[in-house]
Amino acid sequence: MVCESPPEQTGSRRLPWGGLPQSVRSGIEDVFGRKAAVATSLPGGFSEGLAARLESADGRKAFAKAVDATAAPAVGAFHRREIATVRALPPGTPSPRLLGSFEDGGWVALVFEHVDGTLPAQPWREAELERVLDALTGLAERLTPAPALEVAPGAPRLGGWARLAGDHRAMTRLAELAPGAALDLDLHLRLEADLDEATAGETLTHGDLYPFNVLLTGERAVFVDWPHARVGPAHADLVTLLSSVALSGIDPEPFVARAPLTSGVEPEAVDVLISAQAGFLLASSCTAGPAADPHLVRMMTRLGLACLRWLSARRGTNGRPGRASWGRGLPVCASGSCVVTGAGRSGGGPGAA
Repeated sequence: MVCESPPEQTGSRRLPWGGLPQSVRSGIEDVFGRKAAVATSLPGGFSEGLAARLESADGRKAFAKAVDATAAPAVGAFHRREIATVRALPPGTPSPRLLGSFEDGGWVALVFEHVDGTLPAQPWREAELERVLDALTGLAERLTPAPALEVAPGAPRLGGWARLAGDHRAMTRLAELAPGAALDLDLHLRLEADLDEATAGETLTHGDLYPFNVLLTGERAVFVDWPHARVGPAHADLVTLLSSVALSGIDPEPFVARAPLTSGVEPEAVDVLISAQAGFLLASSCTAGPAADPHLVRMMTRLGLACLRWLSARRGTNGRPGRASWGRGLPVCASGSCVVTGAGRSGGGPGAA
């Protein structure tokens, strides 16, 4: 089996350090506690604005992100929510420590400790995936019960089928991207009706746990970008992360079956989350206007379609009609492609060829 090359994991609306007003750069440097001799834009994530590693003349480093909230109010709100969220994370949470923040009435900036890590390779490599899954189990345990937040959560990044159903143009686009999803709209609407019940829980979840929000160091996995955190079930972030496993051409089901976070969880509750994730992603991509970031739209589309393949395979496995099938084995990168080889840890999925 040969897969498409993975979509870009970084948005196209990044600002260089020199593109910030001098007053904002000075405010960030005040939080950093030193002048930035070198600023390097870093990959990962889709928020517009600055996302850069700062390095002082004496070799000290920090990570800063900033946005003009007057030009991008939604991103400004994300940044403010993240400030409140990371301040509430308990000690020992595998997340970068917030050094401080800066606002001047227009710009919003956050400065974090520097994490010397890299994004997980995509398509997933087995050893890296196992490290992240183990770390995610520990993260959920540490954040249960959820710490109190001083900011109201934003809208969950789940659900969108009702929105699609009410938009003829978006439904036309959905039928082009995923004809099966358009035909199965009633199923997705039924699952979406159970979303409130399926998202009830006592764990502070990350809410946007894709590989571009994970850093791997030599010793640990670190989870970054927390503006979408909200209280929910402990397994919610696992379902989100496993959609990227499906995007890699790997059957997520063996990981669901052995994960501590899904032990005792009803299969239908997982189905609701997968469908809701697909609904959010595809509703966002199908209603995106010409000004939308093309990298973000492509990532949302590819992840949404991967969720649908996974859901179809799951429901076929449980004795319900399913369309998808999975090859055996983990993919390995070869000249920009991903080729599935061997039996691997992911073998034995439904409909394996």
